[in-house]
Amino acid sequence: MPNILEIRDLQVHYGGIEAVKGISLDVPEGQIVTLIGANGAGKSSTLRAIAGLVKPSAGKITFRDEDITGKDSNVIVSRGITLVPEGRRIFPDMTVLENLKIGAYLRKDDLTEDLNWVFDLFPRLRERSWQAGGTLSGGEQQMLAVGRALMSRPKVIMMDEPSLGLAPIIVKGIFDIIKEINRQGVTVLLIEQNANMALKTADRGYVMETGRITLEGTGEELLSNEAVKAAYLGT
Repeated sequence: MPNILEIRDLQVHYGGIEAVKGISLDVPEGQIVTLIGANGAGKSSTLRAIAGLVKPSAGKITFRDEDITGKDSNVIVSRGITLVPEGRRIFPDMTVLENLKIGAYLRKDDLTEDLNWVFDLFPRLRERSWQAGGTLSGGEQQMLAVGRALMSRPKVIMMDEPSLGLAPIIVKGIFDIIKEINRQGVTVLLIEQNANMALKTADRGYVMETGRITLEGTGEELLSNEAVKAAYLGT
């Protein structure tokens, strides 16, 4: 399966701090790929560099054979890559519908079909379409953040800790939606604190430690790896 996204020797600095230390990874088209690791490992910085929110200090990011390294975030979105940020970052005073439309800010065409797609994925959002985003529950806000990202019609959706702070039953629902989004043709690059759930969902996974990739393999291989079990799965 060809890679839709390739990272080669990526480095990200914040002042004198090197957050990402020359990592390389592949995201095959149509798959779910996860990055797991402790807080501060460099996972979010990797996604932010791909999304154009921070400029890499070295390395190359390729999307469908196009070099997108260091391009502005609006260019990245226009190419077909969106980010669901950690903490959701919805607009609390705007309605659900207004939040969703902001996800399509680069589009000039009719949004009806895509709004219906998002509402079919998240019926709760349809019920609450005129409700202010800030009045939604944590799980509903996460649904809204994912729905907003889908409104740009991405080829790749990147998710930063989608289960953070959510009850276990809500987490299962979020992962079911991630699998459904992927089944409908969207490639997923996922950062997730719940390593067990992430690796069970992902086709492929990478382990990041202090800015470097230390392990890689299929989700199944990493689930059975003794080092991964000890460090991330509590077994």
